[in-house]
Amino acid sequence: MGNRGKVVERARARELRAEAWTLQEIATELGVAKGTVSVWVRDVDFEPKPRRKARKRGPNKLQRAKAAEIERCGIEGLERIGRLSEREFLMAGLGLYAGDGTKKGNSVHFANSNPELVRFFCAWFRRFFDVDEGRLRINLYLHADLDLTAAEKYWAEATDIPRAQFTSAYRAVVDDTMRSNRHLFGCCHVRYHSAAHLRAVIGLIDGLVLVSSVPTFRGSSAGRAFDC
Repeated sequence: MGNRGKVVERARARELRAEAWTLQEIATELGVAKGTVSVWVRDVDFEPKPRRKARKRGPNKLQRAKAAEIERCGIEGLERIGRLSEREFLMAGLGLYAGDGTKKGNSVHFANSNPELVRFFCAWFRRFFDVDEGRLRINLYLHADLDLTAAEKYWAEATDIPRAQFTSAYRAVVDDTMRSNRHLFGCCHVRYHSAAHLRAVIGLIDGLVLVSSVPTFRGSSAGRAFDC
């Protein structure tokens, strides 16, 4: 067939290109080199096909193992903790406030971006202290490009504090060079202006520290270790 065969293949290549076949698809279909096809169809007009979205990869083996371990630890933690007694609830709240609460000034002030921890603090504070609900205040720290209304609604539900008791939010300037894992609803600051309440909280924390310092624990390289 010689030249006749090439003429037929060239015509077919041009037809396929007009149908938006790729050079490689045409070359495979006709059994010729991709470079040859490129020469044959270089002047053919066509509308490119929309690119198919790449198939989303599922988690790899290590990621699956990590997720399984996190789930297992969560279940084990729940089983091990069980239901908190009154005293355990008090101690847990003191530890939480000791880590994320303000120790100076005239207000009880707790800040966190984790809604479960903020909810825990609010429940603890209401349970162990005489709280005037109308004096609770929320102040949000939120990036300027995020939805403030949605954030206020979110934290109002988490804390059971009405939005009317939210003070002006601090809107942080967006800086893409600093962090990519921004919190969608920002960081929540719960405040209760009362020097007496703050002194009561700090007094309990001091008592907890003093009790843990008595020599009823076995020594360790750090100085003490709980004998439990």
